Amino acid sequence: MKKDTNYLQSNGYIQEKDEKLLDSFLLQVANIPGGESLRKCIQCGTCTGSCPVSYTMDITPREIIALFRAGDMESILASRTIWICASCYACTVRCPQGVQVTDLLYALKRLAIENNIFPKKFPVFALSQSFVNLTNRYGRSYEPGLILSYYLRTKPWQLLTLFPLFIKLLTRGRISLLPKKIKNTANFSKILNEAEIMEMIIPVRES
Repeated sequence: MKKDTNYLQSNGYIQEKDEKLLDSFLLQVANIPGGESLRKCIQCGTCTGSCPVSYTMDITPREIIALFRAGDMESILASRTIWICASCYACTVRCPQGVQVTDLLYALKRLAIENNIFPKKFPVFALSQSFVNLTNRYGRSYEPGLILSYYLRTKPWQLLTLFPLFIKLLTRGRISLLPKKIKNTANFSKILNEAEIMEMIIPVRES
């Protein structure tokens, strides 16, 4: 039996695209332990005041919940906020209503990736994707490859300015020129694939 999410629905007019995003988000919220606490938000701003990186956000955590209630999902997903979150859980710990703010931001991040909605000229996703791709290939991080992939996606003209630093690090043995794989990348890939399958088929919690 699916968990009832009607209590989370917005009462305002919702465009068709936002409605689809909202339905997908509600499904993820229902899978978060304590996700139903979202309805208890009193818009006090404690989450924003507790956040150490709120000054860099274009939409504060409090405003995100307000936009969600208004049904404006696309504005939320196109914001920088969900990518800036430091996962310190200060907002969750200090919330007087017990709203799982950090977990909700992670759900929004997953939704943004699924729907390919990202803030314009904001490189966090490019860095994350470059890191994941290299880790999947080698089973570990490869710094020169990470920097190369990231800058080619975001600021290719700045690569030349990093070359002197790269030479210094290379000559001092701080980085390796060639990537080093872990011994069994096949098993590592199998673990990642199993994790992705589990994430896709995780059942909605029963009430």
